[in-house]
Parts: sequence; structure tokens; C-alpha cells
Amino acid sequence: MTRRRAVGMAVLAAVAALLTACSSGSGPSGSGPSGSGPSGSGPSQEVPAPLAPTTAEPAGANPSASSVLVCSDEAREDITEALGVAPTAIDPPTWADHVYSCRYRYPAGSFTLSVKELSSVAETTAYMDALAQRLGSTRTEDGLGEGAFVTTNGSVVVRKDFKVLLVDDTDLPPGLGSPPITPPQTALLVARTIIGCWTGA
Repeated sequence: MTRRRAVGMAVLAAVAALLTACSSGSGPSGSGPSGSGPSGSGPSQEVPAPLAPTTAEPAGANPSASSVLVCSDEAREDITEALGVAPTAIDPPTWADHVYSCRYRYPAGSFTLSVKELSSVAETTAYMDALAQRLGSTRTEDGLGEGAFVTTNGSVVVRKDFKVLLVDDTDLPPGLGSPPITPPQTALLVARTIIGCWTGA
């Protein structure tokens, strides 16, 4: 019980620190977080609220800046800081059927990030509902994006504007990070990290 609680508190601390870093280093192509040097922030007691909605852009011929970010050096740095372990590689991103995706690889396993771009609230809702049917939905996650749920296998699905992020934890090892956390905990931490860094671009 004591160890589990310590791990949970470490996860929350990592989320709070990372979201602060993302918001302070925001900018369309600004430099990534400085890694050391929190700007006057004491330890947050709760995870910051989701970013305010911005003007949503419909899906286009090319991936949006928000989608590209999930496989970028900035995301790699932020996810590394959150988990306490760096990926050994990130597979080259793919873009097909308005889905931008890449796999983060670690010595004992991997997770996949994918962003589906849609063109309306109705389309986005229908896509979320279809994922819930196909992957199963065990619970919703309040305060994450504009709606989120955890799938049967512990993956996390989040919507923001007309985009749906999926953190697929299927190929993760039982424990990843420092301290080690479970695949569902990893997926949720990665999802919060990405949503915290999205600026609605």
C-alpha cells in the first residue's frame, strides 16, 4: 500500500511539473522546456485545468502542428521528463487517413501515439464513440482535454477540438519509468503530457 501510494504521488508530481513546463515554454516553434529551473512554481496540488478551447481547424491534406508535436523532439523531452526514462528510438511518423502516428520504443517494450484529425464536433464525437465500442471503455477521465476515457486494456483516448489522441499501451512492459509504473498509468501520464503541451494549433 505504501509503495503504491508513493508511486501515485510521484506520477502526480511529474504531471504537474510537466504541464507547468509546457505552458511556460509555449510558442509555435519555441525552444523546448529548459529542464531545470521551474519559474517560481511551488509543488502544485492538482493537475492544471485543460487549455481553453481555441478555433478548431478541420482536417486538411497535411497533419496539423498539434499532431506533429506528438512525435517531435519537444514531446520526447517532455515525456522523458514525465517518465524518468528516455525512449531508445521513435519510429518515423506516418500520416494516413488523417491519422498521424509514431511509436516510442524502450528496451522492454513500446507505446504508440496517434492523432486522428476530423472536421466537426459531430465527426469527432462519432469517432470517439466508435473507439469506445471497438476498444471498450472502462471509465471516463474528467478534466482531461474535452473528454477522455480509459480503454479495456488501459490505453487512453482524449479529444481536443477536432482531434482525437490515442495512447496505445498494448506493448508496454509491466513497469516502465523511474519509479516503474503500470502500462495504464504510463498511458495516462503520457496523455496528460501531450494535452498539456497542445496549444490548439
